[in-house]
Amino acid sequence: MKIIKPELADFLNEKAAQYENPEFLDTDPIQIPAQFSIKQDIEISGFLVATIAWGNRKSIINNGKKLMDIMGNTPYDFILNYQTSDIEDLQFVHRTFNVEDLSYFFKALKYFYTEYHSLEDFFKNHIYDKSMQRAIHEFKKEFFSLPHPSRTTKHISDPLKNSAAKRINMFFRWMVRSNTQGVDFGIWNEIPTSVLSCPLDVHSGNVARKLGLLKRKQNDAKALLELDTSLRMLDVDDPVKYDFALFGLGVFEKF
Repeated sequence: MKIIKPELADFLNEKAAQYENPEFLDTDPIQIPAQFSIKQDIEISGFLVATIAWGNRKSIINNGKKLMDIMGNTPYDFILNYQTSDIEDLQFVHRTFNVEDLSYFFKALKYFYTEYHSLEDFFKNHIYDKSMQRAIHEFKKEFFSLPHPSRTTKHISDPLKNSAAKRINMFFRWMVRSNTQGVDFGIWNEIPTSVLSCPLDVHSGNVARKLGLLKRKQNDAKALLELDTSLRMLDVDDPVKYDFALFGLGVFEKF
């Protein structure tokens, strides 16, 4: 059984507290949904920005702002009234995510918001084995239950196909964790923080390996399970708070 040394726990708690502060918003895509106050506006903007959250963070933020402009900075109202013709002449691209993908995402979100008051209402009913990973799998199935371009399915990962699903796990952190420190939103009250997983990427993965929290070399679903197990030993109720520590150490301190 893995043992977490007290000095490592103290170090990570200190770093988590250091980086979970509003200054974090200045360089992070979470600043896009942070401009809204209505629950569904925060969900929709957060989900779309999390979807394109790979690559250069400045580019992610700039394209996140473009997405909000496309929706008239009223995401929920836009989605409820969305028609394909609304973006007929639109140009949008973020890496491999283009306007064809965006059009389908708008259509699928409109479907979800006619079926559910909030995305939380879907996810809370699909928690399995104290984890959100099967819920992501079920969400992807329902999200692509409408006629869709085959290319678009790659923009939502599937943990049951061994993906770490970094971007949607980050979205969960934003929605579920408390706003006490002025970073995450805490607008999903029916999903406990204890079931969340760390958004595993190259930065958090490399730092986790250097600290002995993770041995597996690939950043996949198996690595995520290993990292989750380690982080739950540090804080069983809020393991994903250590995302701030791992990410901050990797990006800002080049640990």
